[in-house]
Amino acid sequence: MRIMGRYDHDTAESDALRAGRPRAGEAAFVPLVAAVLLVGLPGAAHAYIGPGAGFALVSSFLSFVVAFFAAFFTALTYPVRMIVRRIRRKRIPGKPRAKKAIVLGLDGLDPEICERLMAKGELPSFSRLASIGSFRRLGTSTPAMSPVAWSSFSTGTDASGHGIFDFLARDPSTCAPVLSSSRVTASKRRIRIGPFRIPIGRGTVRSLRKSTSFWKILGQYGIFSTILRVPITFPPERFNGVMLSGMCVPDLRGTMGSFTYFTDARFPSEGGGNGGRAGGPVGEEAADGGRGEKIGGFVIPLERDGGALRASLPGPESPVSDGTLSLPLEIRVDRARGGAEIRIPSERFFLPEREYSPWIKLAFKAAPGVALRGIARFYITSIEGPFGLYVSPIHIDPEKPAMPISHPGCYSIYLAKRQGPFATLGLAEDTWAVNEGVLDGAAFIEQAYLFHRERERMFLDALRRMRRGLTACVFDLSDRMQHMFFRCLVEGENDSEEVMKGREALYEMYREMDRLLEKTLSFVDGETALVVMSDHGFKPFRRGVDINAWLARKGYLAWKEETTGGEYLVDVDWPRTKAFALGLGGIYLNRRGRERDGIVEAGDAEALKAEMADGLRSLADEPDGNAVVSRIFNPEKEFTGPYRSDGPDLIVGLAEGYRISWNCARGVKGEAVIEDNTRSWSGDHCIDPSLVPGILFSNLRCGAEKPNIVDIAPSILRLFGIEPPGYMTGRDIFAPNDDTGGPTKSAAARSPEASDR
Repeated sequence: MRIMGRYDHDTAESDALRAGRPRAGEAAFVPLVAAVLLVGLPGAAHAYIGPGAGFALVSSFLSFVVAFFAAFFTALTYPVRMIVRRIRRKRIPGKPRAKKAIVLGLDGLDPEICERLMAKGELPSFSRLASIGSFRRLGTSTPAMSPVAWSSFSTGTDASGHGIFDFLARDPSTCAPVLSSSRVTASKRRIRIGPFRIPIGRGTVRSLRKSTSFWKILGQYGIFSTILRVPITFPPERFNGVMLSGMCVPDLRGTMGSFTYFTDARFPSEGGGNGGRAGGPVGEEAADGGRGEKIGGFVIPLERDGGALRASLPGPESPVSDGTLSLPLEIRVDRARGGAEIRIPSERFFLPEREYSPWIKLAFKAAPGVALRGIARFYITSIEGPFGLYVSPIHIDPEKPAMPISHPGCYSIYLAKRQGPFATLGLAEDTWAVNEGVLDGAAFIEQAYLFHRERERMFLDALRRMRRGLTACVFDLSDRMQHMFFRCLVEGENDSEEVMKGREALYEMYREMDRLLEKTLSFVDGETALVVMSDHGFKPFRRGVDINAWLARKGYLAWKEETTGGEYLVDVDWPRTKAFALGLGGIYLNRRGRERDGIVEAGDAEALKAEMADGLRSLADEPDGNAVVSRIFNPEKEFTGPYRSDGPDLIVGLAEGYRISWNCARGVKGEAVIEDNTRSWSGDHCIDPSLVPGILFSNLRCGAEKPNIVDIAPSILRLFGIEPPGYMTGRDIFAPNDDTGGPTKSAAARSPEASDR
């Protein structure tokens, strides 16, 4: 493969197209089936958005073929498109202050911890960047959640301007939760050919985020962008650049990430072992009408067959018939070698105990010549006592994607050809496996760093090729590590060895971010603007607050007399309910004419909201009497954007140490209003936004004392001489640093300090 010298309109796209060209026989399948399928082939891969869990693949098995033909058509029409693009290109109205811009996103990096380690001299790259440019605490979004904050980063406006208020939204016709960021509508018409049901017609996959991303605006002025793993970019949008989608990309099963754990341990008939029954789900099961979509994962018993252990690895639902696709799995333990030989169709490998396998390619055959392809990593947790084999969530194979995960569609193929398989799941680091006791802390850390290294290679390679324009990449290691180990930062006299190891792992993660910054700085010169940022900080999550339990005690919510214990509010008695909590801090009124069984009149809404807000402000945690709620937001009064009515009627900003409880987040009936958080997930940020600001480092001088995440988009547009659109509520926070208004010249990091370390 030819090595690109830069990312511009010619080389980036054409190299991606060449990488997407399949080898001979790669797309071969039975002609009759192919002819029928191609007639009804959708323009974009289909999916179904289920309550909370996300996506179930419906008819995306030929998207690799689509990518090939799309690549061919793109190459064929490339000269014409280039002419049209140049004609349509807008003229940059102002004088650019930078030729290049780099955004290094470090999800969840906390300013207090940064300051503490900088004072000790442990973050030299951050300290140097702060000394030559600026360092500020970056105000986060309301509410302080990653999908909201990164949407504000992308669009330069708050939640009322982009419409993303949480991970989840609610469907007013059912009050059931749905994914807030995207909606996929599949074709419901099918024809039957033998045992197969072939989808007919087109489906749609669209983003629910409103307003335009700033990189799309840059593209309208002919400025090319490389966008890597920025959250809430699924489905990928069309713009003048390349994109690999981030948070909310599903796994091949259509969930936000469900692992599989195989064991020969014997389970009690009513369940047990890692929180799940034999062959059943582990963790949280979505209220999905019995389709079997899980948020946590599965525990599957292994059957002994002579010297082998056997089971089946469940895959996605079949797109052409009823049921779930699966692969036979055979395991032969070799204690003398300290591991096991693992056999699946087309793959046979030896795996040592407590070592991750490389990415293993999995092909789930749906019909002759038709397969859904994914990749997974295997990890043997134990060969002594009960044998345990962990299989990661099955990621969409970037080389043969079953759904659109990049723009152009062949870009993920190009990246996979260039650097090999890589994680594509939006929430790749498997926190649920740790919560459920399947993986220990050491295994989780190793997994998280494997994914981090993949993304680092991708990011640094993009920087090597960049001669102008924008490169933005978001890294998740910092967020996932703090979620799982934040409890270890609370120092005590009798800290266990495990706690001390967890604390050191967190500090080492911060030092790793500093090393990543050092590598990034080597690409910064006097024409390059560098922005290093996080979307929020972190606080401990010690106690969970069940808002629905509080609403029930106060008479605002009613449960059915006979409850099922089901999730996502299935046990709510809607005709007797005035308000309910959904997601990680939102309260919705059950309004007449809006919700299906609404009972609250429009004229009573504001008084009811004020009454509930007063009650929540007085909520205290016994026996100390600590205030549980720090602040409550009324979007109708505090937001001004056109989509403020699409979100919750109230947003609860909890105090430090608290977060919405697991029962409340799942929509399960609970009795306790406040309870201890006993899970490994011990750090969080879904509280009062003023308590969890992010970081902002730059080689530009920041003229604002209190910058906010909505300021990044308009500031970058102005760096390139472009006037921000009127819907952006952010401001330009980067004051000119010299006569040309460009980046600080000393920010060129090919300096003695950088090279000596």
